[in-house]
Amino acid sequence: QVQLLESGGGLVEPGGSLKLSCSAAGFTFDGKSFGWFRQVADKEREGLSCVRGSDGTTYYRDAVKGRFTISRDNAKKEVYLQMSNLKPEDTATYYCAVDLGRNQDMCVNGQFVLRGMDWWGRGTPVTVSA
Repeated sequence: QVQLLESGGGLVEPGGSLKLSCSAAGFTFDGKSFGWFRQVADKEREGLSCVRGSDGTTYYRDAVKGRFTISRDNAKKEVYLQMSNLKPEDTATYYCAVDLGRNQDMCVNGQFVLRGMDWWGRGTPVTVSA
């Protein structure tokens, strides 16, 4: 069974940093594209960053470019999102997603295509507040 488990969220002051982790199980990790998106209640999902499984190419939403870094550890079957210089508007629940090849590509042509997400976890909440 496909499983994605996010962790690392919490309360942080503006300007602070957090590193989110996503542990994957139930499928072949290598070669898969992964992404992070966030959502605030009653608002649309925002695709933040993705990393292509085929060549490691990464994409970042303009709002987080230069502040967030996505990475992966194939040996540990984990994906990370290092977040720095956090702002109150970054407050949201953060989700890890994977492209299992069931639908359209998720991380392609410099975009994070939300419709390409085949599975995502339950999320980890991040609150940025003084």
